[in-house]
Amino acid sequence: MSSIEIKRVDSQKLLEDFIQFHYDLYRGNKYDAPNLYSDEKHTHNKKENAAFEFCEAEYFLAFKDGKIVGRVAAIINNRANERWQRKSVRFGWIDFIDDIEVSKALLEAVEQWGRTKGMTEMVGPLGYTDMDPEGMLIEGFDQLGTMATIYNYPYYPKHMEQMGGWEKDNDYVEFKLIVPKKGTMPDKYAKIAQMVMKRYNLHVRKIKRSEVFGKEQVGRKVFDVVNQTFGNLYGYSQMTEAQIDEYLKMYFPVLDLNLVTLIEDWNTPDHKLIGVGISIPSLTKALQKCHNGRMFPFGWWHLLKALKFHKTKIVDLMLVGILPEYQNKGANALLFYDLIPWYQIYGFEWGETNVEMETNDKVQSQWQYLEHVQHKRRRCYKKNI
Repeated sequence: MSSIEIKRVDSQKLLEDFIQFHYDLYRGNKYDAPNLYSDEKHTHNKKENAAFEFCEAEYFLAFKDGKIVGRVAAIINNRANERWQRKSVRFGWIDFIDDIEVSKALLEAVEQWGRTKGMTEMVGPLGYTDMDPEGMLIEGFDQLGTMATIYNYPYYPKHMEQMGGWEKDNDYVEFKLIVPKKGTMPDKYAKIAQMVMKRYNLHVRKIKRSEVFGKEQVGRKVFDVVNQTFGNLYGYSQMTEAQIDEYLKMYFPVLDLNLVTLIEDWNTPDHKLIGVGISIPSLTKALQKCHNGRMFPFGWWHLLKALKFHKTKIVDLMLVGILPEYQNKGANALLFYDLIPWYQIYGFEWGETNVEMETNDKVQSQWQYLEHVQHKRRRCYKKNI
């Protein structure tokens, strides 16, 4: 039987091989949403990714008979460990062929590195921060993936079970939301939205691109709301100023601002921002047409069609956040009261919620007035080391 060789990624060439392996393993898969190669290079560049202010990482490749058969990132988020009083080494960006000796060797490499750093447990799949994909898919293998999540083959969780020693640390669920027919709005959303505006003096704000980066710095306020909204959720670490700058530059220039809705509290002198909803047209089909994640020669055109011309029937709910003290006031209904007509104008037929903690009843309750179905589940595993 061929032995498995694990190599630490210690050169630019091996890092390129690390990134390329996912494209090779999932080539032709109709559910996977491959990331852009340039984005992956940036994410794993320790000099460019702002998360490395507080993260450490090593990358490993598995070889069999001289061929790459697996990859994994070993990550320590010192900020999250301090926040949650844990000594966790994360495993992320894990991919492997259907050979349990490969998956076992990869995770053993993470475990050994974690021990040298004084860690006492392994958790994952997780990225550097909550803005990275997280959770191994355990249900919904026949559902289209999204840019913000991980798709993996069904044998991945089977390997986790067969190896033993791993237990569930957290599950995420995802929902498919049916967009109401054009010209209609769920009565509950309409009634609650009207009540929220009248009783609580909360109101929708649509922004211009100049306001995102201008004097008011609305973009930064959006991420301040995200930090406050998700601050107490599983494994979250507050975004730093450098990270916020990075995400503003990466995402806001390409967003369709019709699909960005902000909620303000007009009881305050400065109309305090208390809620945000950001959606984008699904890019999955476009990304699948970007050969090896490259924009050129034709990938850019497929992305442009999705982003600007809305040549997709799916909308992804990338970020939905309401400050905790406003979550019982119906502000989320106001968000969708504004967004649903835009979904209808653009011809979207259904939406993807992306990941929500299975225990987060407040988040899941906001879908009760829409036709919806839970169609995916993913898991973060934990093992003491």
